[in-house]
Amino acid sequence: MTNNDILRRIRYVFDFNDSKVINIFSLADLVVTREEISCWLKKDVDPDFISLDDETLATFLNGLINEKRGKKDGPQPSPEKRLTNNIIFRKLKIALNLKAEDVLAILLLADFTLSNHELSAFFRKKGHKHYRACQEQVLRYFLQGLQIKYRDENE
Repeated sequence: MTNNDILRRIRYVFDFNDSKVINIFSLADLVVTREEISCWLKKDVDPDFISLDDETLATFLNGLINEKRGKKDGPQPSPEKRLTNNIIFRKLKIALNLKAEDVLAILLLADFTLSNHELSAFFRKKGHKHYRACQEQVLRYFLQGLQIKYRDENE
């Protein structure tokens, strides 16, 4: 899954329009234009498609945290230069203020089961003996579960 796919899915799940996405970026102190967003959301085969880099997606996720939980006082965290599925998963969990049981329930909505121990391994620091890299499949199921929970319940 590319960064563009992740942005598209998050935008769809929460029904964000372009103005809302611009606002979320601004909450993390990045100014983006409607044209940039449009190019990021295009299909890969479109000639106007622009690939979304890790730092920009990290900035968006930081803005999402600020949007959903409120902006912290003081300096804002700087966006990661390199994103992993673990970091994306953690930022979404923080933004939505989810506990482990909530995440497991969301995964279950997408017919994916995971134990609490497996889940906690994704949120450990790299280098910890119980750290486990989050596979794309797990992140995809989580985003699908979010869609079922937040998008489908509103329709």
